Amino acid sequence: MKKIRLYPSGHEVDCQQGETVLAALENAGYALPNNCRAGACGECKIKVRSGEFDQGMVLDMALAEEEREQGFGLMCMAKPLSDVMEIEWGTEDAQPKLFPPRENISFVVVERLQRTHRIVELRLRPLGKPMRYWPGQYVILNHPDGAVPGRAYSIANASRPDGEISLQIARVEGGGISNWVHESVQVGDRIKLSGPYGTFIGDPAAETPVLCLAAGTGLAPIMALAEAALSRGYRQPVTVIFSAPTGDDLYDTGRLALWQAKHRNFKFVRTLTREKGEGLNGRIPAILPEMFPDLSEHSIYAAGSPGFVDACIEAAKSLGAKEALIHTEGFFEQQSPETPSADRLM
Repeated sequence: MKKIRLYPSGHEVDCQQGETVLAALENAGYALPNNCRAGACGECKIKVRSGEFDQGMVLDMALAEEEREQGFGLMCMAKPLSDVMEIEWGTEDAQPKLFPPRENISFVVVERLQRTHRIVELRLRPLGKPMRYWPGQYVILNHPDGAVPGRAYSIANASRPDGEISLQIARVEGGGISNWVHESVQVGDRIKLSGPYGTFIGDPAAETPVLCLAAGTGLAPIMALAEAALSRGYRQPVTVIFSAPTGDDLYDTGRLALWQAKHRNFKFVRTLTREKGEGLNGRIPAILPEMFPDLSEHSIYAAGSPGFVDACIEAAKSLGAKEALIHTEGFFEQQSPETPSADRLM
C-alpha cells in the first residue's frame, strides 16, 4: 500500500498496488480534472514534490520534456513507486481549470417539467459535442431570433456522459427569455446556449463539512454541486437548506429526500417563510444559529437573489464562517457572462 500526500494540507490518500494516482484520489473523494484518462490531454497534470512514480506511456503534447524536468506528471497514468508520493493539490495554482466558453451550442428540448406555478425545468440534449462544465456554472440561453437579450441560468445537474443538462427557469414579469420559455418552448424544439460561465464551483481540495443555502431557482446550482459531491463519494457531511415562501414554491424535494435516504452524510432541510407547515419555518439567517452554532470549519455555498445571499453570508460570518470557505452566486435581473481570466482556463 502506497500513500499519496497532498500539499499543503498534509492529507494522505491510500493507493493500492498498480492503481493510478487519479483513481486513488477519486476513490478518496477528490475531483481531479481529467478527460482522456490515457495520458493524451494533459488535464490531470500535477506537480510532484517528492517520491518516485512510474509515469507510463503519455504523449509529449500532454506532458512536455521541460515539464517532466520540473517535476510535473499526468496523474491518470502515474503509479507511485515510493511508499509516499507528495503532490501539489490545494494550492492556488492547483485550483480547477475552467473550460473555455463556446457560443451558440445547439440543444434539443427532450423534456419539459412544470416544477411550480412559476418555474419550468427544461432538460436539454446536445445535438453535437457536449458542453463541458463544472457543477455550479451557468449558461446563457439565447432567443432564436435575437429579439431579446440572452439570459443566464445555472445548470441544475452534474455532468453526464450524454451531455444532457437541466435548466430551471422562473417566470419573471417583463422577462423576455423567461416568458418565451414559459409560453412557447416545447419538447422537440431546438435552442442555443452559450457557456459555461462563472466560478461558483466546488473546491476539489476541500475536506470540510458543506452547508448549501438556496432560495428559488438558486436551488439549481446547489443541486448540481450536491449531486457531483455525492456521486464521487464525498465523505464529509453535506447539508442543503432550501427556503421557499410557501409549500407550493418547493420543488425537487423528492430527489433531495432520496439523496438523504441513500447517503448517510447528506441532509435536506426546507423552511417556509410565509406560511406555517411541518418542519422549520422562517428565513435562513434567523434559523441558522440554532442549527449550526459554529460554522468556522464549514464550506458555505449560497445561491439566490443578491439580497438573500448577502443576508445568509452575514449570518454565516457571525457564526464563524471563514471568508476563504464562502462561495456565492447572486442572481441579478440581467446577468452578464462572467468570463474567467486566461490563467483559469484549460
